[in-house]
Amino acid sequence: QVQLVESGGGLVQAGGSLRLSCQASSSTFSSYGMGWFRQAPGKEREFIAAITWSGSGTRYADSVKGRFTISRDNTKNTVYLQMNRLKPEDTAVYYCAADGSPRRVAVPTIFQWFNSWGQGTQVTVSS
Repeated sequence: QVQLVESGGGLVQAGGSLRLSCQASSSTFSSYGMGWFRQAPGKEREFIAAITWSGSGTRYADSVKGRFTISRDNTKNTVYLQMNRLKPEDTAVYYCAADGSPRRVAVPTIFQWFNSWGQGTQVTVSS
């Protein structure tokens, strides 16, 4: 498992943008797919976006497609989530997670595939 630390959350008005960052402690970061999830009060944690270990493949939830972009910089052991055109319904705690299997061919989207989680960062979008 790897330690993950998210940052970049905050309060933003509807229509605004935020960029979340997630830094990994492991030197093997570049071998693992990464994902972003979020959890709103009273709701289950939901998949938002994921990227393969190489960065060649990405996948998004329908609710954020076209507004959010996941990317990674393996030289910095960091994965990013650029969030544009934010809506009040995007308000949640956002978590990054690392795939438990190295060099997986598929984009990791299944909750059970992830075995390392960050502590979360709050994103609040005001209307």
